Amino acid sequence: MSEEKQNCLSGFRKQIRSKVEAQHRADEISVFRRELALLQQEQVLVLTHEQQTDVARYHEKVLRYLAAVFDIDATTKEKQLTLGLAITASLGTLALAAGVFFFYSQYWGGLPTSTQVQILAGAPFLGLLCTTVTAMIRRSAPLARLPAVITWLCFVLNVFFLGRIYNCFPAVSFMAAYAAFAFILAYAVTSRLLLAAGIISASCFLAALAMMWRGWYWIGFYEHPEHFFTAALLFFLLSLIPHRSSSGFSSAYRICALLLFFLPVLVLSSWGEISDLKLPVEHIETIYQLVGFIGSGLFIAAGIFAGWNETVNTGYVFFTFFLFIKCYDWWWDWMPRYQFFLAIGAVAILIFMGLKLLRYLVLQQNHQRLSYK
Repeated sequence: MSEEKQNCLSGFRKQIRSKVEAQHRADEISVFRRELALLQQEQVLVLTHEQQTDVARYHEKVLRYLAAVFDIDATTKEKQLTLGLAITASLGTLALAAGVFFFYSQYWGGLPTSTQVQILAGAPFLGLLCTTVTAMIRRSAPLARLPAVITWLCFVLNVFFLGRIYNCFPAVSFMAAYAAFAFILAYAVTSRLLLAAGIISASCFLAALAMMWRGWYWIGFYEHPEHFFTAALLFFLLSLIPHRSSSGFSSAYRICALLLFFLPVLVLSSWGEISDLKLPVEHIETIYQLVGFIGSGLFIAAGIFAGWNETVNTGYVFFTFFLFIKCYDWWWDWMPRYQFFLAIGAVAILIFMGLKLLRYLVLQQNHQRLSYK
């Protein structure tokens, strides 16, 4: 390879800094190869044999480098096998976690106190050692996330059972410890499952902290859904920070943030009596129904504008939920059942036609822009 091509490949290596970017580049090469084959077949672009060889060699060098450094999937078959590995590893992780939990539940009472303390103290350290060794060997492999999940579960059981052994009163700081440890492990092994566990723990901690600031008993934080809005805003802002070295973390933050926002709104739109607002129940439910409709619409628009597919899909799901609940409130009591479901179907068809029209307008705008260029 010439010096110019070597410099080009060296510059490419400096640009790729994460597995996400590496996989995106490999997918671009695959798409380019298919498009180039079609262009040559249609005689639109014909490369000489030497040019085809140079391009193929360059792409092979790039793919070998990406596979060696970032463990990417260069072909569709490799992606399918990787998906199978991830699913199997996830099921194995959940099974082992359940096994650890039920072991504690079944045999715990028959063990001496000293043995219980030794197991509780040693299990998280042993799991952390296994996680460290596995992560050093293969950081991006699904198998590296398995001991991390077990380690976090052992840590949770450690804090819980040690508190019971020594008769310690539950404290809100426990959830902060669960969240901190989950986040550390999640970023260490790039586990979205642990990231979700950290987000849930941190959200519960913030909701409980809001209860304490108001002078209430924190253990009933789940009875006040509005206290989760702060966590929703926090994690949505965190999703805007680039996570180049952590695959899928930005999407996971956005999905969890939307769930932390829309689930309380969905609950309050039907059970306004548990709200902290000093308003009549009917007004509270109406307010949150409007918030659900408007919020889901805004997030759909924001997701389309920013290219966040998970935001668009989550917005569609909750918009459908709010629409169904509203139709239920309007029509269920006085409509025959067949008319109710026919009305729901008609509403769904109208929404489909509206989205179809919107898609057509967007396509026309793109065609005009391309024609202008």
